Amino acid sequence: MNSRLNPYKTEPELMKAMLSLSEKVESSGLEKSLLELVKIRASQINGCAFCIHMHTRDARAHGETEERIYLLDGWRESPLYTERERAALGWTEALTLVSQTHAPDADYQALQAHFTREEVVKLTLAITTINAWNRIAIGFRSIHPVASRSDAA
Repeated sequence: MNSRLNPYKTEPELMKAMLSLSEKVESSGLEKSLLELVKIRASQINGCAFCIHMHTRDARAHGETEERIYLLDGWRESPLYTERERAALGWTEALTLVSQTHAPDADYQALQAHFTREEVVKLTLAITTINAWNRIAIGFRSIHPVASRSDAA
């Protein structure tokens, strides 16, 4: 696989704006662990290897366990996730697959017991942002770091 182009070199000012949005979302007050789970789950759905690589590493750096990372794709069947995380993951899936789900009322209502209105906006922007990053990385064929070329084979 070959990268198509580097958007940071091609359009640095717009990429700075995208990075600024990401930084605002990161400092919004939502838990880092929750944000990383959301980023990983959206990236799994979208098939973004670059972002899965980045955010699983970031999650580990913030203390996330290997087991919870490995089981994230099956979060509905695992008792390892809190009710707050479950509500966020349901909303993540609903918005990531919005053309199929149309953001069901049940997923939105599940947020109400665990998130303030302000946090729902923050979470929604976090989901929106990772989906945008996934599209940038997939569209331009961004390649995640590998230790060596033989590791990538």
